[in-house]
Amino acid sequence: MAVAWKNPITPRLFAFLRELARNNDRDWFNANKPRYLADVRDPLLLFIAAFAPELAKFAPEYLADPRPVGGSLFRIYRDTRFANDKSPYKTHAAMSFRHAQGRDIPGPGYYLHLGPGDVFAGAGIWHPSSETLKQVRDSIVARPERWKRATRGKTGSALDDDDERLSRPPRGYDAAHPFVEDLKRKSFTTGTAFSERDACAPRFLGDFAKVCRRATPLMGFLSEAVGRDG
Repeated sequence: MAVAWKNPITPRLFAFLRELARNNDRDWFNANKPRYLADVRDPLLLFIAAFAPELAKFAPEYLADPRPVGGSLFRIYRDTRFANDKSPYKTHAAMSFRHAQGRDIPGPGYYLHLGPGDVFAGAGIWHPSSETLKQVRDSIVARPERWKRATRGKTGSALDDDDERLSRPPRGYDAAHPFVEDLKRKSFTTGTAFSERDACAPRFLGDFAKVCRRATPLMGFLSEAVGRDG
């Protein structure tokens, strides 16, 4: 008899992150690092490992890597070298699922963000380089009907608001293009919000997979735009 999968994400993850936000210093973190490992890092590595076969069903070109270093899970440590805020730790946990051709090569990805009162799943390309941005814009111009199917209607994924959208069409693009508002974008992402209760529920793995699967047309369009398979 198969054993039912148990969601490793629990309220303890969010409790730790709340406490970390109030005590964001190395002394507190080092004293509580066993809690971080037991309640945050290790459960999320289990979640990533469980998501791998689900991801393979609809996006086999993408990887769910449960390694603690260099895998899908983001580090808790902040890069403060050029930041005004010198707080050493992030107060959320996150993971990304990148293309097998390499996570450092520009391309879309799937994303899961877990923070107190701030849980969401995402897919797409966020803040790409100018070269990658042009590739996506050119693909929208070249294949408008496919872009429409990927981002509108029953088969599409509604795009997130882009606060950095250009006020005018980018240079070299037709202001009368039917998707000129999308051509003004600097990011092409779709997201779905969850509650902390949702993230801790037994069905969350399936719910997250469902959201990612729905973004398949958008991810396919963006992947091809930047020269990747799938």
